Amino acid sequence: MTAPPFPVSDIVASRRPHRKDAARNYDALLTAAREAFAEHGAEASLEDVARRAGVGIATLYRNFPTRRDLFESVYADEVNALCRAAVEVAGREPWEALTTWLNRFTGYMVTKRAVREALDDESDIFLACRESMYAAGGPLLERAQKAGAARTDMDFGDLLRMVAGITATAFEDDAQRDRVLAIALDGVRAGR
Repeated sequence: MTAPPFPVSDIVASRRPHRKDAARNYDALLTAAREAFAEHGAEASLEDVARRAGVGIATLYRNFPTRRDLFESVYADEVNALCRAAVEVAGREPWEALTTWLNRFTGYMVTKRAVREALDDESDIFLACRESMYAAGGPLLERAQKAGAARTDMDFGDLLRMVAGITATAFEDDAQRDRVLAIALDGVRAGR
């Protein structure tokens, strides 16, 4: 599977600085924000994000003039990583490709929950991310269905809602979440 031009890829590329030191700071801020949002939700302190990234608050604001800019960039970066992951696993056996990608999707859901309330469902960023995710992950389900590995009475939207529902639940630890996801995916597998 070659990487189609996902709309979110263009958004991510247009926001990332070209100078190496600026790009390094930008990437560090995205990583720090992702961690802070996962730990503290949408109300995470921007000062904490800058501190985690090892930069000053002025550098954060130079890259992300508003909190919303930071949320959108983190969200777009996560979806872009999901799209790249779909391309990377596409050469595997159909069922393995689908489940590997869905496991990556569960990690994305942690960040999504944190920034979801800050993003408008109709924003250009949100719509481009949704379109990109369906374009990247949908073919993995279709391929598994054509190979007889996944049920054919469901679509990609059904699958994402199921996984999103699982990840929205509180678990004792990641191992429990992974077990519950595996149980649910057994229901997706054809012939079970």
